[in-house]
Amino acid sequence: MKLSYDEQCRREFSSLLMRVEHLFVNIDIECPYGLPYVSTFHQATFGPLSERAMELFLAAGYRRNGNCLYNMACLACSACIPIRLHPEEFRPNRNQKRAWVKNKDVTTSLLPLKVTEEDLEVCGKFLRLRYPRENITAQGYYRDFFLNSVVNSVQLQYRVEDRLVGTSIIDIGYNWMNAVYFYFDPDETHRSLGTYNILCLVDLCREWEIEFLYLGYYIHSVPAMSYKANFRPHYLLQGKEWRRG
Repeated sequence: MKLSYDEQCRREFSSLLMRVEHLFVNIDIECPYGLPYVSTFHQATFGPLSERAMELFLAAGYRRNGNCLYNMACLACSACIPIRLHPEEFRPNRNQKRAWVKNKDVTTSLLPLKVTEEDLEVCGKFLRLRYPRENITAQGYYRDFFLNSVVNSVQLQYRVEDRLVGTSIIDIGYNWMNAVYFYFDPDETHRSLGTYNILCLVDLCREWEIEFLYLGYYIHSVPAMSYKANFRPHYLLQGKEWRRG
């Protein structure tokens, strides 16, 4: 009997993990999402990975941070739930359609992942609003988080009259796309650019016939993460099973 996609991924990943699990360590930090728990990142640093190996890690719920791959192993909390879309199944709701129309003046450009002063200015403005009390910089995010030698990464830029209003950092494989991070000009909050970005990624996946779009973590109690569940149907990784929501 032919195995399903997820069953085949689980079998291959089990074999892969046996070879690399010794590389992983647990790192404890304050929860980056503001929850009152210690966050435990189960992570390892890698060199270049095959496109299939990255696909298996994503299908198993892992995320990328620079050259590190990780999943969450928090003892007191299980709020972070991996979420993905199957772009061919997705149908926008009324609010998402409004966000699409609201941004009809936005132009997009898919570019190599590199750092410019313009990127740093918008990203820095976004981070200062989101993390006002922390020593977080745009340079640090690009150096330690976005740029990597693990997979093929690009950036999708959003502009209004040639002015940068948002940038999406994405990893791309033959059959998958990984939404790593999205930042935008806080002065453009009225545009619902986070929603618009996901709609654009869905369209890009459809154009390239990519079956799986990974959106990172869904966290019910964190608005910046919970809005992802408004994209339906979606799939949440519960245990080792991707369940339709």
